[in-house]
Amino acid sequence: MSNAVEGIEPQLVWNYFAEISRIPRGSKNEAAIAAYVLNTARRHGLSAKQDKFGNVVVKKPASPGREHVTRACLQGHLDMVCEKNADKVHDFARDPIEIVREGDVLMANGTTLGADNGIAVATNLAIMEDKTLQHGPLELLFTIDEETGLTGASNLGGDFLESRTLLNLDSEEEGALYVGCSGGKDTLGTWKTEFGSAPAQTVAVELSVSGLRGGHSGLEIDKGRGNAIKIFNRVIIAIDGLGARLSKIDGGNKRNAIPRECVAVLFIPKKELQKAKALTADFNATIRGEFATHEKDLSITMAEMPGIRKGKVIKKAQQKKICQTICALPHGVVKMSADIAGLVETSTNVAVINTTTKAIVLATSQRSSVASELIEICQTAASIFELGGAKVEHSDGYPGWKPNLDSPILKHAKSTYKILFGKEPAVKAIHAGLECGIIGERFQGMDMVSFGPTLEGVHSPGEKIYIDTVEKFWNFLLAILKNLN
Repeated sequence: MSNAVEGIEPQLVWNYFAEISRIPRGSKNEAAIAAYVLNTARRHGLSAKQDKFGNVVVKKPASPGREHVTRACLQGHLDMVCEKNADKVHDFARDPIEIVREGDVLMANGTTLGADNGIAVATNLAIMEDKTLQHGPLELLFTIDEETGLTGASNLGGDFLESRTLLNLDSEEEGALYVGCSGGKDTLGTWKTEFGSAPAQTVAVELSVSGLRGGHSGLEIDKGRGNAIKIFNRVIIAIDGLGARLSKIDGGNKRNAIPRECVAVLFIPKKELQKAKALTADFNATIRGEFATHEKDLSITMAEMPGIRKGKVIKKAQQKKICQTICALPHGVVKMSADIAGLVETSTNVAVINTTTKAIVLATSQRSSVASELIEICQTAASIFELGGAKVEHSDGYPGWKPNLDSPILKHAKSTYKILFGKEPAVKAIHAGLECGIIGERFQGMDMVSFGPTLEGVHSPGEKIYIDTVEKFWNFLLAILKNLN
């Protein structure tokens, strides 16, 4: 057991959380954690099965006298977002997550913690083991690859579950019940690179934007945080008049995360180098001023690369088109909901840019709780890419989840929360892709609600989970199961 979780309640949940933190479980690398779940189920004498995609469902019989109760499914996803600070040495395919306790929160040392959605996995594992609990027949569903396309939920077979009541344990605000989510889609632009030799009398430099907070491209999109790719592009445009030529650019890591860092190799005429450095320093001061409240660690730097004497650069006309495209692409909130106060209805994220030997690829992600608005914002991104000379592709996307305020499980959860804690829970929708949207589409008549403990900074190395909210979440979940009819 990790020392960081020793002595905190519910101890069984935290013990499992520490256990699974030692198992690599990045998206599309869930085989080991799925095997752990299956082995745990068998160790406790429970039936379990895994489909060909990697999803796992474990069945736990009702406690004595509760056999007549509605069958419920408790669901979370096995994978986590693998993000780390640039200076952190960590192999997510091999190394365990190092849990750190800081007061009333748990974090990881320089990486994502994986509480999204490891806390649901740990909770379901604890429910599998604890034979003192009172509940009806349960299905414990563990899906794969939620973070990079919700492919596990998308491939669930119609006969994989018997339940028609679902408790999704993938929300991040204790005291809130979520009853709706946005749908989403990615729009990618690809430029086949046209390289030429770097001009004579130029110097290779590394231009870097770093220190941004990043975060979830849905949950934090309205927080006013900086986008490393958009900021970088402003600097490039500013020094373009000095003859700066782009050789390579890489920024962001995940399509569902606001990019925190962007690094590029440029070739700049020797005679203009000092001007370029001065302009970069000016931009560093200017943009730090713009984001003074939200991004106190923002840093824009330019450093010479004396080991590189010559190289290839993107042709000037194509460089201009790429920069103009990044400049034109919107990032952030597009529209707020008129029906639910404070809910982002539609947004877009300029997410990841990479240079390969043959192309520069820029990935953006769009979200909306209104299907027609999702189509429109994807069309906007696609049009800008096409005007900029890029080849456009769209991902398959995923559906939203339309709120049902007359839901029986919602009413039960609301009354249970009020009895336990003496106040009404908030009922909300979320500007993120919950698997509920897909599960509800695949299993007609599924009655659903989503809740969880309080997490912050998910999808970034600043991810944290508030310890005291996990105990409240656990007690709330057990009360729902105990009193379900």
